[in-house]
Amino acid sequence: MQQIPEKPIVNLLKIQGELKRGETLSSSFKRAGVSDEVRLEVIRNFKGLLDFRDLRPHDQFSVTIDDNGSLVECLYESDPLTVHAIERNDDGTYFAQKKAISLEVKTIKIAGTINSSLFAAFMPYNEDPKLLYSFADIFASKIDFNTETREGDSFELVFEKYFKNGEFVGYGNILVARFDSRENGLLEGVYYESDSQYGSYFDSNGHELGASFIKSPVPMGRISSRFSSRRLHPVLKTVRPHLGVDLAAPVGTPIMAAADGKVNYVGWKGGFGKQVILDHGSGYRTYYGHLSRFSKGLTAGARVRQKQIIGYVGSTGLSTGPHLDYRISHNNVFKNPFALKFKPRSVLAGNELKRFRLYAAGLSDLAQSLDDPKVILVKNILVTPETRISML
Repeated sequence: MQQIPEKPIVNLLKIQGELKRGETLSSSFKRAGVSDEVRLEVIRNFKGLLDFRDLRPHDQFSVTIDDNGSLVECLYESDPLTVHAIERNDDGTYFAQKKAISLEVKTIKIAGTINSSLFAAFMPYNEDPKLLYSFADIFASKIDFNTETREGDSFELVFEKYFKNGEFVGYGNILVARFDSRENGLLEGVYYESDSQYGSYFDSNGHELGASFIKSPVPMGRISSRFSSRRLHPVLKTVRPHLGVDLAAPVGTPIMAAADGKVNYVGWKGGFGKQVILDHGSGYRTYYGHLSRFSKGLTAGARVRQKQIIGYVGSTGLSTGPHLDYRISHNNVFKNPFALKFKPRSVLAGNELKRFRLYAAGLSDLAQSLDDPKVILVKNILVTPETRISML
């Protein structure tokens, strides 16, 4: 009986590293000790698949070579869900691709009651604050969490957490968000992907929660001065109208565009210091004053999207401390930003509404039936290059 010869044992060496600031892929590999021959092989095979202009500091890589110094495999990880790979075939040729990633998805429910603030009520769960900011963002057109929360108000959210090889890599969608408040009653948002658009949040009637204007461009900012026809100016010491709302926040806090629009003005504006003015059409304009700096590339005439970062909180101009002076005018008449009501962006109807209600009822019943905190569901998914997956 003829024996099949065993494959010779090949010793492999794996070189691992990460891109540093100012490095190219080639220079980073050279610093890590990868030979010129292997570096050229990697660049040749990644060409057309990996955008070398979009490489960033802290990107991870590994290069595996055999005892002849030839490339066996190269992995380049831009983020936990984006891994490009070069693998050697049996005939010595190479195959480059964007790899499919296996993830474990845990669906989790947490809930709490406010004693002092939403932030304080959220902290015992040891979740990243960006989960809380995303929760607040869902209701950005409905409530200001710094001025309209009261002791005894309660929150609940059902959300996804992604794990790769047992390690937490990020949050998926918040699937259900609820906030029960004395000021605004019960607010509920369910994440739903309709036939006509990407996912968004809808209330029980199928009304999209996102309105044409969000309520506050600094969602976690504190109101330090309200809209008023008579206010003692803190610097000038004279009584004059205050036709906006001051939102106190640390220097450098991001400021979001309240709605889609066009930049009308960006620059220095007297007592307002560094200011941005946006034109939203239909007679509406918003004003953002006392900024420390503007977002890079923001110029007059540029288009902006709702919630796009347009600048950062500062204390320029006539100001006693870091805050945003936020104003809205309609047909050149200034309005109280927190008193205005805007229509929802879209409303589900017909069969789409029926499908949504069935989906929402299933999620809501499951969330309400479980104690808190609780892992509702654990599943494994394969993220391919064609998979659409969102992370907070």
